[in-house]
Amino acid sequence: MGRNLSIVMPVYNEVDTIDEILSRVLAVPLEKEIIVVDDHSTDGTRDRLAKYVNVAGIQVVYHDKNYGKGRAIRTGLQHARGEIVVVQDADLEYDPADLVALIAPLRSGAAQVVFGSRRLKPENPRSLPLYFVGGMFLNWLTCKMYRIRITDAATCYKMMSTDLLRSLDLQCEGFEFCAEVIAKLARRKIPIVEVPISYAPRTTLAGKKLRWWDGFDVLWTLIRCKFAR
Repeated sequence: MGRNLSIVMPVYNEVDTIDEILSRVLAVPLEKEIIVVDDHSTDGTRDRLAKYVNVAGIQVVYHDKNYGKGRAIRTGLQHARGEIVVVQDADLEYDPADLVALIAPLRSGAAQVVFGSRRLKPENPRSLPLYFVGGMFLNWLTCKMYRIRITDAATCYKMMSTDLLRSLDLQCEGFEFCAEVIAKLARRKIPIVEVPISYAPRTTLAGKKLRWWDGFDVLWTLIRCKFAR
């Protein structure tokens, strides 16, 4: 097969889903490693992860305090040994089975960067209106600012070579990870190929961490990266 995959999984307070998502990721028929970064969970997730410490193919890393999703991804990236890397959220919104379709264009050499797009699969249910409209606006703004054409800037599934992601010199701490990655890829004029993926949105009551005010961090990141030297 060749070109094995590092799956970085940032985790914060996901005790209800962590076992199921790890089971699903382990079942994906790819040569892979899973790097779980617990961002100082307080709901029992850290204790639950202890049983995976010696499981083959899984590496568990613990943060000493809650930093944010972006920092957790950067920590995971430091431990990645695969040639290709992707982020996997620890909830059940994304289906790890889609990783097989995402990695194909990278392995064939047809793409340098592959995003999984929720918008390209019309049968997917929509997020709550605030999240959906906000996401569509930020996607439109990203495309306008950076003169690119993508349908789902905020997707979790952003796959590329590990060396490429490391070379972007990420500074993100929170949910602005997506904006920083896209901005820096666009400034290098690296095209993004999109593949349709499944999506099962959850609500805030069900544990969704993203809040409306996180959009301001995304907006500022887009502006900062646009005009940075």
